[in-house]
Amino acid sequence: MAEKVTKAFIQPTPSGKEELGQIEVASEVIEVIAGIATTEVEGVAATRGNFASGVAERFGKKVHSKGVKATIDDEGQIAIDVYCSVKYGYSIPKVAKEIQSVIRQAIFNMTSIDTNEVNVHITAIQFETLKDEE
Repeated sequence: MAEKVTKAFIQPTPSGKEELGQIEVASEVIEVIAGIATTEVEGVAATRGNFASGVAERFGKKVHSKGVKATIDDEGQIAIDVYCSVKYGYSIPKVAKEIQSVIRQAIFNMTSIDTNEVNVHITAIQFETLKDEE
């Protein structure tokens, strides 16, 4: 079987601080930060996960990185892909732009890492369901 090679994001030393060593941030950490930031945007209904995250949520585990994929290329550029659904009635371009802005800001605030690109993939529109009042 092929081994999965996970690349870590190298966090820069804050300006004016002495460099004591190298700080590496795992891609899973970036994905969790982006996932939490995405769910806080008004108009986002849910993020799209896979079978494993669906099973984990059925057993009560909260999967914060669901629907988020962070990759780093050979040049150290970070790209984040977010797969989510939008609530009916919200402007898709406005929600997508807000997701991009919130993710970039959250990652920079928590890790001092600049993201090269944040790609938002709208996979569905969530309609409100009417509950039967009896």
